[in-house]
Amino acid sequence: MKAIQYSRFGGPEVLEVAELPDPHPGPGQIRVTVRAAGINPVDWKMRSGMMGGELPQTTGRELAGVVDEVGEGASDVGPGDRVFGFAAGGGGAAQLAVLSDYAPIPPSLDFAEAAGLPVAVETAVRTLDLLGVTAGTTLVVNGAAGAVGSSAAQIARARDARVIGTASPNNHDYLRSLGAEPTTYGEGLAERVRELAPGGVDAALDAAGGGALPALIELTGHPDRVVTIADYPGAQETGATFSGGMGSGRALHALREIGGLIESGQFTLPVAQMFPLEQIGEAHRLSETGHVRGKIVLLVG
Repeated sequence: MKAIQYSRFGGPEVLEVAELPDPHPGPGQIRVTVRAAGINPVDWKMRSGMMGGELPQTTGRELAGVVDEVGEGASDVGPGDRVFGFAAGGGGAAQLAVLSDYAPIPPSLDFAEAAGLPVAVETAVRTLDLLGVTAGTTLVVNGAAGAVGSSAAQIARARDARVIGTASPNNHDYLRSLGAEPTTYGEGLAERVRELAPGGVDAALDAAGGGALPALIELTGHPDRVVTIADYPGAQETGATFSGGMGSGRALHALREIGGLIESGQFTLPVAQMFPLEQIGEAHRLSETGHVRGKIVLLVG
């Protein structure tokens, strides 16, 4: 099968199309013919060497496709079913991929739209659960126009929370369309949020970094009420919680739960741009700019 891999760490130019052996599912796993794969910041962080690991490496954490082989014990799907989920071992940018964690594609979505869901939705639900966001919570989302931030804003609104989101001014109408109250990020954030919420803020999610943690802790009153996915050094310095999406604490239930919100019109995650598999380098370059509203998706086959 064709798959993207890299044999050295570096820029997007190290990504190459390789011929690799076809994978096969183990117990509880399925194999899919990949139709689309999502691009995430973790992909280019791993490619650049920031996270180490052995070489060569494949790439791509999330995908959507059609089931073509079912492992022992995976009885909830069959060949021909449309599914989306996480690539086991991180090899989603390929013609075939094995999945352990997956869900049926919501009927209203195509493969490209579904491929961009897993990382953003799982991260959003995981962090909202860590923060205890429920009805009546006032939540600040720093970086609310990005994939994770916009997902968190919509899911929090579906839980009847109030959401104040930071974004550049050209994204404020977009945040309003998600049910969030917009403000700008950067210096003076705490004062701007207090004007919107004089009664105080219960929790904050930092999805963008940029040094926002001290202001978010000031607003919420305690570092335990702040979770960041974007500022590990800042979390170490301030005592805020860093949640990186690895290990046993993942909110995998989110994959099966998001379909109801999508079909009821309470959740949408737009595809910002699509690239053919062979142009994955260009997709990584765009992702590295950090200014993408929605998801970047590779089309496979």
